[in-house]
Amino acid sequence: MIHENWAYVAAAINVLGTISYVVAVFQGKARPNRVTWGVLTIAPMIAFASMLSQGVSVAQSIVTFSFGFSPFMIFVSSYLVKHPAWQIKRFDIVCGALSLLGLLLWWFTGEGNVAIVFSIVADALAFLPTLVKAYYHPETESPWTFMASELATIMGLMTVTMWNFEHVAFQVYILCANIVAIVFIYFRFGVWLEKRRKHKTL
Repeated sequence: MIHENWAYVAAAINVLGTISYVVAVFQGKARPNRVTWGVLTIAPMIAFASMLSQGVSVAQSIVTFSFGFSPFMIFVSSYLVKHPAWQIKRFDIVCGALSLLGLLLWWFTGEGNVAIVFSIVADALAFLPTLVKAYYHPETESPWTFMASELATIMGLMTVTMWNFEHVAFQVYILCANIVAIVFIYFRFGVWLEKRRKHKTL
């Protein structure tokens, strides 16, 4: 384990990775899904507040906070560019609505660990449209943001001194979600399978 103050470095790495995404948005290379990044701003903040309420230190929860602040940066940047935003489809709206329902369930329960569970569910539902987009249109996403987030998550986990649900659940989820996103974007499975399907139909 490393000192918990390294979590601040991890959070900074995550934000720096997000800046690279924001730059890609301004360059027209990335087209963020506003449903994903708008809702992703909320869920980690709930998890962060819940962790604090459960006695987790600021140092050990700051990475989770960065997981909320970073999507906020991307969400805002999508309104500051002239490039057309990614077209929102019914699937995106359904995922966003279900995600918000998860946040409402947290509101009614008020329990710290239950809130973390609903935050993870809400975050996953909000992230799903971007995963689908990364699968079929990897050129519209930036892998560096997710790689930076992965590094930040690993560093954050290395600072944890008490491995229980409230300390690690949200970060473990982020670790898994980022791996899926990176694989989809970097290996372009969706594009490869689509080309193969078209080739078979010829």
